[in-house]
Amino acid sequence: MSRIAQNLQAVISTIVASEHEAGRAPQSVRLLAVSKTFGADAVQEAVAAGQRAFGENYVQEGVDKIRALAAATPVPDPALEWHFIGPIQSNKTRPIAEHFDWVHTVEREKIALRLSEQRPAGLAPLNICLQVNISGEASKSGAAPEDVAALAQAVAGLPNLRLRGLMAIPEPEEDVAKQRAAFRRVRALYEALRAQGFALDTLSMGMSGDMRAAVLEGATIVRVGSAIFGARSYAAQ
Repeated sequence: MSRIAQNLQAVISTIVASEHEAGRAPQSVRLLAVSKTFGADAVQEAVAAGQRAFGENYVQEGVDKIRALAAATPVPDPALEWHFIGPIQSNKTRPIAEHFDWVHTVEREKIALRLSEQRPAGLAPLNICLQVNISGEASKSGAAPEDVAALAQAVAGLPNLRLRGLMAIPEPEEDVAKQRAAFRRVRALYEALRAQGFALDTLSMGMSGDMRAAVLEGATIVRVGSAIFGARSYAAQ
């Protein structure tokens, strides 16, 4: 078994244990393998180990990997999913709309409009999560919690997008109780939106260092990179 396959197995075991601890149904949490800065060969290794959903932060790097995996697979795998999870610049919306299946980082109506307009007609609607700056950090992207309902209303009305839920990256905390408190605020906002009639089904929250707390507080997608692929090198970025 390869190192990546072993790491995947360990992460999945942690998710399963956290689901059990939270009293949640098995397989209620999906693993998104964050492959940014790692090559297509590492992604292919994870695919061979059974992983099907991958997250990318950089547009061109992600598009290059999507193309490389498609070229390496004689019969396309319909279960393979590509999620864009990085900051979105207005001039980069077209390749995102053309190549990705999910976007987790919509924080402005302008970006959502461009993604909808640029989504090719032959593709399914682009799955959207709204990024929430739940900790109010000036250095973090995301809409303020009080602005999310209006943004959700705008996104839900766009023809080529499907609003799925919320994404958040709370301020890093070592204490599990503090981690859970931040994720609980995201969950409360999610439930408030559902009560207003939005058909949401996705909470994208939790990473390598806090995925247990996220699962305990209702995450449906956890975004894990270093625990699967190892330490990153940013020299190419």
